Amino acid sequence: MKRRDFLATGAALTIMPSALLAKPLDYVPGLAKQRLAQGETVFLDFKASWCGTCKAQERVLNRLKSVNSDYEKHITFINVDWDEYGRSDLAQSLNIPRRSTLVVLKGQDELGRIVAGTGEAEIKALMDAALAAAVA
Repeated sequence: MKRRDFLATGAALTIMPSALLAKPLDYVPGLAKQRLAQGETVFLDFKASWCGTCKAQERVLNRLKSVNSDYEKHITFINVDWDEYGRSDLAQSLNIPRRSTLVVLKGQDELGRIVAGTGEAEIKALMDAALAAAVA
């Protein structure tokens, strides 16, 4: 590869980090339980496509992931469609009150949650707690 091509590719990758973000998994019954049984730290995002608060949370999550790739390396992110699974066994067992709820789980433990919060510092703190548990 020519040096010029290498530099151009590197520059493009730093300009467009959000395009490289791994897509979170879409929830299906049993997925969270399976991933937890495998020892993974799971970040559940109960959301609806029409929810403005959910979209605001998603923008913050994506921004934080683009700054620190360790989040996606070590944490399993799962989107839970509120319209389909808002009354599911998963939602009931975790006492999820509404869409726009973010929950971090490791093993049998809930490490934290945010309900309808969109603040970057608050969401970063939850992601940092998830990361700390994942790499411990």
